[in-house]
Amino acid sequence: MVERWSRLSNSAVAIALTWLSNNGRVQQNFSKAVGIDFGTTNSAVALATADGGVRMLEFAAFGGVTTSSRSVLYAQQRQIAARKQVSVWTGPAALEQYLAADSFDREVRGRFIQSLKSHMSAQTLTGTEIFGRQYRFEDLVASILRDLRLRASEAFGFEVTRATVGRPVVFVGAETDADNAFAEDRLRRSFLLAGFAAVDFVLEPVAAAYAYEAAIARDELVLIGDFGGGTTDFSLLRVGPAARASGKHEVLGNSGVGIAGDAFDARIVRRLISPALGSESMARSMNKVLPALPAWVYANLERWHTLSFLRTHAVMEMLRTTQKRALEPGKIAALTAVVEHDLGFRLHQAVQRLKMDLSTREEAEFVLDAEMLHLRVPVTRATFEQWIRPEVTRMEASLDELMTTTGVDPARVDRVFLTGGTSLVPAVRRVFTERFGEPRVRSGDAFTSVAHGLALIAAKS
Repeated sequence: MVERWSRLSNSAVAIALTWLSNNGRVQQNFSKAVGIDFGTTNSAVALATADGGVRMLEFAAFGGVTTSSRSVLYAQQRQIAARKQVSVWTGPAALEQYLAADSFDREVRGRFIQSLKSHMSAQTLTGTEIFGRQYRFEDLVASILRDLRLRASEAFGFEVTRATVGRPVVFVGAETDADNAFAEDRLRRSFLLAGFAAVDFVLEPVAAAYAYEAAIARDELVLIGDFGGGTTDFSLLRVGPAARASGKHEVLGNSGVGIAGDAFDARIVRRLISPALGSESMARSMNKVLPALPAWVYANLERWHTLSFLRTHAVMEMLRTTQKRALEPGKIAALTAVVEHDLGFRLHQAVQRLKMDLSTREEAEFVLDAEMLHLRVPVTRATFEQWIRPEVTRMEASLDELMTTTGVDPARVDRVFLTGGTSLVPAVRRVFTERFGEPRVRSGDAFTSVAHGLALIAAKS
């Protein structure tokens, strides 16, 4: 079923209009609520300042500073004498610990988890086992959010307990209003477990509109495109001085689809990495030659947040058995090494580098150097765009649905404001330049525009 919506549930509409109607109100006491964009790939926290500005929370990472934190968790178990000690890190610290770990040290085991937001609507996924202990899904998300709250409290100088939080128009995998309501409630419970006392939700493209509005001096009809790791959302609304003064922002419509940058990554994995790991290999079985491994193994490989789920005793045994009867045992051995040593992040980094390179060049080289897997493959932008055409087509369909439902002619749109990492992909940007013209298309900070807008909304609550 195509995850394409042109309308919001009643609850989502109420949330959006409540915040929009509050926009013009002036409060005597400056709010201490923060804006939090908890994303599939990256998260950001922002605080509106008394002078009308916005302060982004900064994170130390790899010897530098960044205003976005990867939405990841890394758990490590280390054998110390007769006792097993488990440590957990989130964000940039999780990446540093994961990359620093010696994957061949038998005294250390690690579990890297990311893209948890992509599972918010999955009612059958209640949790997972880590080192023999069962963890609820909400507890894992809360671990990331708790660290964000504590870091914000330390940096901003007060205990952060209130937050205005972004949510997609359509959560990944959601097919009904009930699915979206379940995902939002699950996210709320995670925030409460993390120590937040009050949480309000705002649609992410609406928050991005606030970030855009802060920089304009005239009224505009603006189309917002917010491209995350797991979702793509559109909103059409009027912004500007008159809207701010009256407190009446007219939201003409919203739409969303549960695909974005992660789906582009999956295409690269399918085309470049999976074949090198045996996805097209055969093996002998009972005097027959059959596919070496089932397709679901490689489906897990395509999604970075599910690769670590393959590190079970049953799967590892299947890989070792298959290697003995495979016609290309080296490829199965390479796959075994990728799973056993949890090399998902290294694969992910190689894919990200290729996407970034192809955003600025017509041809780039995919380079991956990992245990038992060394790939160097030239890829043209045209080829990459062929791979991702199905996903771009679905994004276009969601946009077309919004324009049709609202009855707005593209010529009436004053500005198109794009945010999120996937908006930097030329094939995605071209969807808008061809419809609205290059001069009307602008881009915001790929990773912080939503958090910026959420902070401005939070200050008016």
